[in-house]
Amino acid sequence: DDALLGEEAIVASCPCFRSAPLSCAAAGREGIRDAAMKIKAHELRTKNKSELLKTLEELKNELAQLRVAKVTGGAASKLAKIGVVRKSIARVLTVYNQTQKAKLREAYAGKKFLPKDLRPKQTRALRRALTPAERGRKTLKQRKREQNFPQRKYAVLAA
Repeated sequence: DDALLGEEAIVASCPCFRSAPLSCAAAGREGIRDAAMKIKAHELRTKNKSELLKTLEELKNELAQLRVAKVTGGAASKLAKIGVVRKSIARVLTVYNQTQKAKLREAYAGKKFLPKDLRPKQTRALRRALTPAERGRKTLKQRKREQNFPQRKYAVLAA
């Protein structure tokens, strides 16, 4: 009953509750989900590697505590927060992996060889196709034939 009271308090504090009480109440967990702190990706991009890892560790600890609360029969607000924390963890990992890949791309820029995960994906057939330089190459025999027997030029009379 105590958990239900907390959920009603959050829904009642919503500005649209006064005008349309069913809108937030019908949404159920939406009011709770907004109450939990969301981490924005653009804020994460300003952080460096150590800060991102620290944030990730904190979120994982919080998730572990929320799962313990779920097993022990915690409040509905805590149960709804599990999804928010999981998505926040995913956001942190996404930003972390994107920044790592961007740094690797900078490090390998202009080098002769690229690691396979940094190469363009394309299709298997396109990856195996000849490069323009390979396509333009000719054998010695072909070059001699073109040199010795050039294409004939004909003068055509205008009719």
